[in-house]
Order: sequence, then structure tokens, then C-alpha cells
Amino acid sequence: MESIAHQKYTERIGEYLLYMYQMEDLIRSYHFNLEDIRQYVVSQYPVSEEEKAKTMEWFGDLCSQMIAENIERTGHLAYVQKHVDQLAELHWQLLKTDREYFALYQDAKPHVVSLVLEAGTADPGHEIQVCVHALYGLLLSRLYGKEVPESILEGSTHFGKVLQYLDKAYIR
Repeated sequence: MESIAHQKYTERIGEYLLYMYQMEDLIRSYHFNLEDIRQYVVSQYPVSEEEKAKTMEWFGDLCSQMIAENIERTGHLAYVQKHVDQLAELHWQLLKTDREYFALYQDAKPHVVSLVLEAGTADPGHEIQVCVHALYGLLLSRLYGKEVPESILEGSTHFGKVLQYLDKAYIR
């Protein structure tokens, strides 16, 4: 699983962020119990015992970091959030310098604004945080078999395009 995270990190930062959000939630769903994670998650993967041991060490490190950062219930690891923030900086830079990206974001912007308004008094974060959270919410909804409103599906299509563009620019 660590190797999957590393591959996603080097190839598609947007997918990496969604994957790490999943890993954080997986750890929370097992209440930080590494033995349960070993039994119900890691043992199911068709990899060598050595790879399973490395994966358990990685999960242990994630658990320790989440506890140290006091994000046992909600929130994201600081280094994961740092990448989201870096994408936001890139987003702001591209809006000023890249006409293609500007046009692409204009398609996503009404959906971002809609989600910000839906958040009410809660702070949804910057635009890229909103896009990442919306895509993660869509992923969770599909995982749990929940119906997704058409407006969310349409917005997510645009958010995905924004993140794909940022992926390419981020990796360059």
C-alpha cells in the first residue's frame, strides 16, 4: 500500500491525495488498531510477507503521525495537506499565466461556489481543497452505494479536469 501511495505521488498527485484520504479514513475506521488492519486489510493483499511487514510499518507510522497531529477524528496529515496547499498555489499562479487553465477553471468555478455556499458557516478551505473534498465525497458515496445528485456529478467532472491539469503542471 505504501508502494501504491508512492507511485500515485510520483505520477498523479491528485490521485495520491485521494488515496491518502482513504488511508486516513481506513485507519480511523479500525480505531487505530494495527492488529485489525493487519488481519482484515493487509493480510488480504497478494504480496510477499516482507511487503506485508513494510506495509504494516507504514500503517504504524501513519497512525503515530495522525495521533501526534491530533487528527484521530477528522483532518488530514500535515504533509498531505501541504500538497493540497501547493496545488492551490499552483492553481493561483496558473489562473494568472495560463489561458487554457483559466478557461478550464471557469467551468468548475460555479460548482466550487455552490459547494462553498452549501458549507454555510463552516470553512471549506480554498478552491482546490473544495475540489479534492468533493471528489473524495463522490468516491465515498459510490463506495457506500449512495445516490449522487446530478449537480455533484457534473461538478466532479469539472473538478477532475482541474486536478488533472494541475497534476501535469505539478509533476513538471
